[in-house]
Amino acid sequence: MERTRVAGIIFIDEGIALMHRVGVIKRKDIQEYYTFPGGGLEEGETLEEGTIREIKEEFGIDVKVVKKLYELESKRFNQKEYFFLCEYVSGKFGTGQGPEFSNNPKYIDSGKYLPEIIKKEEIKNIPLLPPEIKDKLIMDLEKGNL
Repeated sequence: MERTRVAGIIFIDEGIALMHRVGVIKRKDIQEYYTFPGGGLEEGETLEEGTIREIKEEFGIDVKVVKKLYELESKRFNQKEYFFLCEYVSGKFGTGQGPEFSNNPKYIDSGKYLPEIIKKEEIKNIPLLPPEIKDKLIMDLEKGNL
């Protein structure tokens, strides 16, 4: 069965809120990278509700979903991903309490999760996954669409 993953693109403090992943053991191809906050939908959730919940879990902030920006079908991971432009509403960035911060052994091979805000102009210089979405985001930033 195909998995549905949702993620948020949040502009905050002159940058974009990303999850910096370091020391990733389970990926042989890349051990350090950045990714958009998000995760799998829970039963009964809408795409927007899942995005809001995941961002709260990972970053400790409340956001409002503005609009869907991108979709990506991944054969490798058998999933469809939806990327939403989100607006910061409230909360202290970096106070997430999601399962990835719990020292749960399930996440030991996933490395450390470090919430960071990366300046827009630095996005092109970091290993941001997935690369297809990084390219679209850079193009939209350069065109002034975002």
